[in-house]
Amino acid sequence: MEYLLLLIGLLLLAGLSFIIYKMNTDDSDKTNDSTEELDKIKEILGLEFKNLANEIFDEKTKKITDLNKENISSILNPLRENIERFERKVETSNKDALEFNAILKSEINHLKSETLKMRDDANNLANALRGESKTQGNWGEQQMETILNAAGLEKNIHYEKEKNIKTENLDNQRLDYIVKLPGDKCIVIDSKVSLVAYVNYYNAEDDEEKKIHLKEHLKSINNHITTLSNKNYQDLDINQPDYVLMFMANEPAFKLAVLEDVSIYNKAIDKNIVMVTNSTLFATLKTVAYMWKQDKANKNAIEIARQAGSLYDKFQSFSEDLIKVGNNLNTTKNTYEDAMKKLTDGKDNLVRKTERLRARISTMMMQRQKHQLSIGCKFVINTRRQDLTSFMPSRWPDWLASSGQVNMT
Repeated sequence: MEYLLLLIGLLLLAGLSFIIYKMNTDDSDKTNDSTEELDKIKEILGLEFKNLANEIFDEKTKKITDLNKENISSILNPLRENIERFERKVETSNKDALEFNAILKSEINHLKSETLKMRDDANNLANALRGESKTQGNWGEQQMETILNAAGLEKNIHYEKEKNIKTENLDNQRLDYIVKLPGDKCIVIDSKVSLVAYVNYYNAEDDEEKKIHLKEHLKSINNHITTLSNKNYQDLDINQPDYVLMFMANEPAFKLAVLEDVSIYNKAIDKNIVMVTNSTLFATLKTVAYMWKQDKANKNAIEIARQAGSLYDKFQSFSEDLIKVGNNLNTTKNTYEDAMKKLTDGKDNLVRKTERLRARISTMMMQRQKHQLSIGCKFVINTRRQDLTSFMPSRWPDWLASSGQVNMT
């Protein structure tokens, strides 16, 4: 439509231009006369063209605006959705990041505390190894407690600490640890091996000094083996094997001694002493824990079997009782049926006899009543006759008797 209006406007301009041209070619007189008319026509056509152009411009502007709105919406809507999704992802990411940061902070604090604990343990270990033999022994006992608990053994149940036992000579023997075994058996563990010489060897700065401390280290271990052997723990009345476990809480110290003297382990075995470290002791105690577990399982199996046998005996006894109850019920049923036959069902039963007896008694009672009634009537009649004879003529009875209405006898 707007194109048509534009075309009409162009045609009007063309017509106006043609008229002006024709007027310029006519006589000058006519031109002067029609100048005013041409100005009017030009003004009118200019206004019409202006209005038409404004209408076209307004319509085009509206269409362009609507089209731009649609185009912008089609472009911005996906963008807005993407922005909203991005915002949700950012919020989720921030939430996850906060949670992760909180967990990470907690883990860092835990790691920090564990590191400080390890530092303290390392310091305690260093101080213990540099200290006296008693301090080292206490540290060895701490290591023993840790290994016992890690193996799954419980204090005062599976093992006892520093227990005093009387010897045959009534002397006290104080045992570091007694690990109990199934079947009332036990293992004795010593945990007070001195490592002072090993620490001195480790801290020595020259080879000569290291050799001196290494000899002292071997001497300390051999002396401890001899001391344990002389205590004769095997002779104590605690039902233990023929050997004692000698716990060395520092594996490098044990390895150093074995490398320097390969026979030291066999020497200890010959004296019924078994040298153990953290790893070998843990394996041994883990085996003991497994033995206790198996013993418990066996006892449970035996108890289950015992209870199952008892349950079977009870069930068999209950079954026999049920059979007896069934037999008694059958006997009772038969007795009941026999009693019912005697009472109602059988030939010549009690009910039938009772009915016949009742009928006879009823008959007898009726006969007796009739008899008694007859006697009563006779008594009344006799009484009446006596009464009548007392005031009636003497021949009345004969008259009554002859009439047949009263039996005077």
